[in-house]
Amino acid sequence: MAGILFLISAPSGSGKSTLVSELRKQLSGVDFAISWTTRAPRGSEENGREYYFTTRDEFEQMVKQDKFLEHAEVFGNLYGTARQSLEEARSAGHDLLLDIDVQGAAQVRAKMPEAVSIFVLPPNPKVLRTRLRNRSRAEGVVNESELYRRLSEASKEIENFRQYGYILVNDILDRAVAQLEAIVLAERFYRNGEAIAYRSRRVLEVAAACMQSNTQERLKPVLEAFGILGDSSQQELNFEDETDEPEEESDDD
Repeated sequence: MAGILFLISAPSGSGKSTLVSELRKQLSGVDFAISWTTRAPRGSEENGREYYFTTRDEFEQMVKQDKFLEHAEVFGNLYGTARQSLEEARSAGHDLLLDIDVQGAAQVRAKMPEAVSIFVLPPNPKVLRTRLRNRSRAEGVVNESELYRRLSEASKEIENFRQYGYILVNDILDRAVAQLEAIVLAERFYRNGEAIAYRSRRVLEVAAACMQSNTQERLKPVLEAFGILGDSSQQELNFEDETDEPEEESDDD
């Protein structure tokens, strides 16, 4: 059977890369599309592992040759998903997972409305701030103005949550991983009739609880914290003079 296309989006620092990594450790038949980008590698990143790093000229040439399923410019850098990733996954009968920004996800949904879309949210601005700062420290560069810009941009990205079928709040990593796994298993069950070997009813219930239409109460305090619903606390968004507490969860994308 043809695999399912999963789109996962989140503000930078929400931990979606860790969620994807943990999911692939637990489930077989899930391919990951490595994106192309014109940005420079960070820290220990390697070409062909986290991203395919390329020049702007080469990227733009690939766009002209229609080699991308989607592409977008984010924070001054170009990102794109090669069509070849989808073709290879389909040939193997595997699911394909795209770690993709909101612009790219919109492009893919327009072409492939059957894609399963998942949005990952940090629980509040303070946690997101801590994850972003920890990542910058790990990379050896802490740029406060850049951190604040990314935090401010996060609110704009989060406003797009209504475009996604499933919503995850990544406050407790193990729980978020279990929810992501349940979504994949449930979609395989409903679309392909694939049996769920373990606690099938519970898996379907967990996935259903993550559907956007069923997450209103869970999302309300998160959206309010980011100023998307009701009155926002600007003190939470201003983090320049605050000291962060260490966080055990991943601070990556």
